Amino acid sequence: MKHEEFLKIIGILLVSFFIIYIFMKMLKLSTNNQYSMIEGMTNNTGEAGTSASYAAAIKAQVVKLQDELLISKYRKDYESAIINLDDYAGYLMLKQILNIKLDGDMKTNVETLNNINILKEAKDSLNAAMTFLDKQ
Repeated sequence: MKHEEFLKIIGILLVSFFIIYIFMKMLKLSTNNQYSMIEGMTNNTGEAGTSASYAAAIKAQVVKLQDELLISKYRKDYESAIINLDDYAGYLMLKQILNIKLDGDMKTNVETLNNINILKEAKDSLNAAMTFLDKQ
C-alpha cells in the first residue's frame, strides 16, 4: 500500500511541475523574457517599431491586388457584377419579406427579419464597393 501511495505522490508532483512549467511559459515569466520585454519598450522590436514594415507589407498586397484586378481594363465588368449582386440581394429581400407569415411561428419570423437585415448589410457593402470602384 505504501508503494502505491508513493507512486501517487510522485505522479501528483510531476503533474504539478508540468502545470507550473506551462503556466510560466504562458506568462513568459522567465528571466530572459522579462529583460526582452523591458528592451522591447526602448527599441524598435515592439509593435510600434514594426509598423513601418507592416505598412509596407500591406502596400505590397495592395499593389498585388491592383495588378491582379486590372480595374482600368475591367471596370465595366466589375460595375455590372456589383449592380447585378445588388439587384439579386434586393430580390432576395423582397422574397424574404413576402414569406413572413403573420400567424406563423415567432422564432421563424425573427429569423426571416434577421435574414432581411443581413441582406440590407450586404447591399450596403456592395454600395461601399461601388464607391471604392468609382474612386479608382
